[in-house]
Parts: sequence; structure tokens; C-alpha cells
Amino acid sequence: MIQTERALQQVLEWGRSLTGFADEHAVEAVRGGQYILQRIHPSLHDISARTGRDPQDETLTVAFYRELALLFWLDDCNDLGLIAPEQLAAVEQALGQGVPCALPGFEGCAVLRASLAALAYDRRDYAQLLDDTRCYCAALRAGHAQAAGAGRWSYAEYLHNGIDSIAYANVFCCLSLLWGLDMATLRARPAFRQVLRLISVIGRLQNDLHGRDMDSSAGEADNAAILLLQRYPAMPVVEFLNDELAGHTRMLDRVIAKERFPAPWAPLIEAMAAIRAQYYQTSTSRYRSDAAGGD
Repeated sequence: MIQTERALQQVLEWGRSLTGFADEHAVEAVRGGQYILQRIHPSLHDISARTGRDPQDETLTVAFYRELALLFWLDDCNDLGLIAPEQLAAVEQALGQGVPCALPGFEGCAVLRASLAALAYDRRDYAQLLDDTRCYCAALRAGHAQAAGAGRWSYAEYLHNGIDSIAYANVFCCLSLLWGLDMATLRARPAFRQVLRLISVIGRLQNDLHGRDMDSSAGEADNAAILLLQRYPAMPVVEFLNDELAGHTRMLDRVIAKERFPAPWAPLIEAMAAIRAQYYQTSTSRYRSDAAGGD
């Protein structure tokens, strides 16, 4: 696999063409991307005879890291106001349609979308990635607006939006696009769609539990634990959310055991389910381990 420093420099070089892009976005993308690829490397190697895609191909790997960095950057564009609202709207339009951004300062959007279109093993994955990106941007916008507004979502509404704002669909689709994981075909199976929903809920709950102290300190209300405490001040929210997390995990395990999805989906889903312990705790900036607060 490409060396960490070499990969990081390539992501940073690309990110310099995005207004507001920070080193942290690249660092966390490479860290998280390496974790995922290391976990599924044996499976990617096994299917390479069919796909012809090398698990260690540098071009594919860097493209994956750049997509992850893009997701981190978009998240902060919403939460931290890195760019003006009209700029963000133009960026979202460009990324969701796969066209150059109408405003200067965001050339990296078109570069990344063009590279992924050219690299796509299955063109259906590229079309789906554009759709997933539109859903991700809309969910980020909705979550930010809800947290800043007077009206409060129910827990169910928050979780529904959180499925898209965790961006796991983008991550999986990008992997499928680059390494031929046949996600477009698998999406036709109800059980696979159920798995996508369950792992996204798990990811959202893990993220919110891990970051609740940091979000609270920053005045961030777009977090399940904070939302529940606002509505029900006496509620033992951590215990409740951990029970929710355990229940969704059990349901996910049952579907995976029953359906036996083709490689590398089982180890990929397992890797994402384990990310709370394996990735968040090693993060030096975005997911500081001291933010876990004893979860």
C-alpha cells in the first residue's frame, strides 16, 4: 500500500484547490482510509482476479482518500462556515451533478469527480455516488438548520437524517466504484439495503456518543445525545443510546450471518462497525480520544 506520507502529500496537494481545506481533512482521510483498506485488503486481493483492480494501486487509493477528505471538508463547510453560503450551494451543485463549480476557488471538485468518472469499474457506481453526494449535502444542510432553529426534531427524525449525514453510503459507493465491489447490483436486494441502513445508524450513534462532550463544549446541537437531553433533561441518554447501539448491532449481525454477502462486504461492514474503537481512538485531531468522556 502507498506510504502514508506520500499519500498525505497527494491529498494535500489536491486539497489546496479547495477554499477552506485544512490539513486535518487530509490527515483524517488518510488515517481512516488506511484503516478501512487494511481491514478489507485480503478480500480485495481475492476478487482482483475478477476485477483486475490491484488493492495496492496508488491511483485508486489516493482517489479514495481524496473522496474521504472531501466529505470531511463538506462537513466543516456546514458546521464551521468555512465558505460563504452561496459558495457552498455552488459546490453542492457541482459535486452532485459532476460538473465544474460555477465559482472560482473550488477546482478540486471537478478534478475529483472527473477522476472518479474515469476510474469507475461500473458506471452505475459513479451515478450513484453523485446521488449519494446530493443526499449527504442535503442532510448536512438539514441538520445544521434544525440545530440552529427554534423547532426541534424528534429522535426518529434526527436519526433518519443522520443516516445520510454519516456518509457511509458515499464511502461504500466510492470503494465499489474503484475496486469493483458490485454495489449497484447488491442494492437491488432488500437485505443489502437493510444492512446499509443499520450500519449507518450504528455509525451515527457511535459518532454522537464519542463526540458528545466536544459537541456540547462547542455549542453544537446536531447530536443525538444533546438533542435528547434538551427534550428530556432527566433522561439517562448515554445508557439509552448505548442500548440502541447494541440493538442495531445485533440486528446487523443477524442479517450478515443470514445473507452471506460476497467479498469484501462482510469484513467491510465489520470494519465500519468497529470504527469507534479502532479509528476514533487513534485520531489526533478530529476525533480526539479525550472527547470520548468514558463511553
